[in-house]
Amino acid sequence: MIRSGGFALVLVLWVLSLLAIMAGSFALSMRREAGIVTGSSNNAQAMAVAESGLAIAELMLMNPDQRQRWRTDGSIYQLDYADSKVRVRLLSETGKVDLNSADQSLLQGLMFHAPVDVELQTRLVNAILDWRDADDLVHIEGAEKEEYKDAGLSYRPRNKPFQSIEELQLVLGMNEQTFKWIENLVTVYSGQPKVDVTQAAKEVLYVLPGMDAGLIDQYIAARRESAITGLPAPTIPVVANPGVASGQTGENAPAIAINDGTEQKGVITVVAEAQLDDGTTATIKALIKKPDSPAGTSPFQVLKWQRNTAVDGSLFVDEKDELLVRQYAEPEFND
Repeated sequence: MIRSGGFALVLVLWVLSLLAIMAGSFALSMRREAGIVTGSSNNAQAMAVAESGLAIAELMLMNPDQRQRWRTDGSIYQLDYADSKVRVRLLSETGKVDLNSADQSLLQGLMFHAPVDVELQTRLVNAILDWRDADDLVHIEGAEKEEYKDAGLSYRPRNKPFQSIEELQLVLGMNEQTFKWIENLVTVYSGQPKVDVTQAAKEVLYVLPGMDAGLIDQYIAARRESAITGLPAPTIPVVANPGVASGQTGENAPAIAINDGTEQKGVITVVAEAQLDDGTTATIKALIKKPDSPAGTSPFQVLKWQRNTAVDGSLFVDEKDELLVRQYAEPEFND
């Protein structure tokens, strides 16, 4: 009897241990699932906040009051909600180097700042020219179909204009590091041979040939102050060749255009980054265009829409604070 009672006790202890293990495993599984659900919920909330930032950006681009209208020169605007905030940055494509319209000197000046050696810089510029031109004539150190074949590639240059920035990755000699460096500085939507410096972001101004780098920060600060106070953008003081401002041209003239910077037209890149109180973030990068005609239900046509894509750093870092123009509270847009 004693031996039978001891065996029953051991059996009960084993059953209790097994139940405890099962209960612990179940609790751990539930905690993990709860964490996943919470994370998914927070991500969805952050994405909704980012989308609201994009919608408000479209609204503010159409503001009839020029002093209140959001600028597309790389300025940043912040919207504060009860438990989250979103920063929005707008960049006009006219303030970038157009891959299809820029001449060789502008492309060479741009590529001079690329994180590659001088020899590769020259090869890339000429390979870009060979990719977009309509003939099979090879620029010096460039690349046409024979060079692609010799490199073991199964494709050849399009001999047509670039259709997207991503197409640049196919150009012979282009590597991932260089593409990541250049992708936010160039465009295929400007259609202009020169860069409108009144719409150019700070990072673009620094790589344009013929610019006075020592005055760029001064100009950016003055442009930000004009946006804060609702005044017109200041005159660009960073042209190295004084003759350019009066319409003259020359070998050392920077390939830039100087407009009044008051009209937001053409294609615009909008980056909206949301941040919740718990640190969850979400980013939307959209390429939008204002239709040439008023027909249609939407004031803007979406050309590209990317969620949580890689951008040039967070909009909430200290460096980007220097570009913050205005900060709004949610009730300001409730009406």
